[in-house]
Amino acid sequence: MASNTLKSSRPTAGKRSFFALLENVINVQRVFEKGLPIQFLFPILFSTVLCIVYIGNLHYAEKNIRKMSSLRVEVEDLRADFTTLKADYMYTSKQSEVAKKANALGLKESIDPPYKIIVSDE
Repeated sequence: MASNTLKSSRPTAGKRSFFALLENVINVQRVFEKGLPIQFLFPILFSTVLCIVYIGNLHYAEKNIRKMSSLRVEVEDLRADFTTLKADYMYTSKQSEVAKKANALGLKESIDPPYKIIVSDE
């Protein structure tokens, strides 16, 4: 039976990874020698909360902009529909068009002018 062997994943001497170079440049071990520095914890948490609120506000604003854009297009469509319907209504409410439709129902246009009926109080 074969035995398991561990292959080293360390880079060769000629190749160095980005994180190894970053670890050499920034000495993080020196910061954490005495434990976690609590004095930096609250400013870091505060700035993190501010970043999260900023990102959330940005997403909310972009969502509102997209909604306003779609509503603007819908209002333009409704305005065009309203203008078309208004023009159709104005055409069909002309006296000649009403007379044509009334003629189809068997009604005839009156030739006599209208007169006022006056009722006396007596």
